[in-house]
Amino acid sequence: MAGNPTISDVAARAGVSVPTVSRVLTGAAKVSPAKRELVEAAIADLGYRPSAAARALVSRKPQTIAIIAGNTSRYGYAETIRGIEIAARAEGYTVMITVVESADEDEVDRAIEATLTQPLAGVAVLKFDPPGVAALGKIPGNLPVVALSGVREASLPQAVLDEAAAAEELTEHLLGLGHRTVHHVRVPPSRRTDGRTTGWRRALRRAGADVPPAVDATWDPRSGVAIGRALAADPAVTAVFCGNDEIAMGVMRGITEAGLRIPADISVAGFDDNPLAELWSPPLTTVEQDFAGLGRRGFQLLRNAIDGTDARRHSTERPRLVLRESTAAPKPR
Repeated sequence: MAGNPTISDVAARAGVSVPTVSRVLTGAAKVSPAKRELVEAAIADLGYRPSAAARALVSRKPQTIAIIAGNTSRYGYAETIRGIEIAARAEGYTVMITVVESADEDEVDRAIEATLTQPLAGVAVLKFDPPGVAALGKIPGNLPVVALSGVREASLPQAVLDEAAAAEELTEHLLGLGHRTVHHVRVPPSRRTDGRTTGWRRALRRAGADVPPAVDATWDPRSGVAIGRALAADPAVTAVFCGNDEIAMGVMRGITEAGLRIPADISVAGFDDNPLAELWSPPLTTVEQDFAGLGRRGFQLLRNAIDGTDARRHSTERPRLVLRESTAAPKPR
């Protein structure tokens, strides 16, 4: 045939799907002997021998790690991917990144199919949002996989940042300053709720404080500006906990545009410890999350799964509270 044959050509010649061909090449999932024979015959007939796939077919030890994420530019996503990549490269693996832009089933299926055309040693899924959750459910069962997120699920290897415990500590700190309650601006959760909101609500209930309705922001920091103006108009608001630092910066902008001061009138805290948090005015009280460390821990769990060792399947780390100048004891407004 004219030109270099592709994995799709192999699938068409063998009468199987592209993922089936990928599984034969990687050895990462079981394929029936009959289908394996068809695929290997098609590979031989077409002369399909890209170097990575050929090495995988011979050695059954592919050296590529796939990262599946809903985003690559936000701070937490980018740092986690960087942590995985550095750890993987140190062990001789290469990394490919697949972005799943929505939780739409067709979109997820296309992304997973494109990923499985490569000979993979394993997959790391950033389960920070609905696309990540949806993608995780589509990974073939026999392919080594690890999830990275802020909420632990015991069914698979997972590296976790304990967001609930950290959010609880932050909320307790604000209550300890004398605030009667803490309002919460929530970033889009991966499921119905997330660890940050869970920890906030748990701390308020334990303290017997009122639990105000959470206010939903988008991922766009500018969405926090209008929220900040609305919060400033409510005299009952003296402390606000935002789901990430970028939203907190937008909220602070809205509060100051409304003529109030931070923290003299309203205390504001964020989450993640974005590098800009300590440079903001005033510097932002927040929770430091070691996203790069999350990536490194996630890769090590994935490496355990690839090697077939179950010595350690979970790794949890508690983020650290960072106190700066954006929070203080309340004053009468």
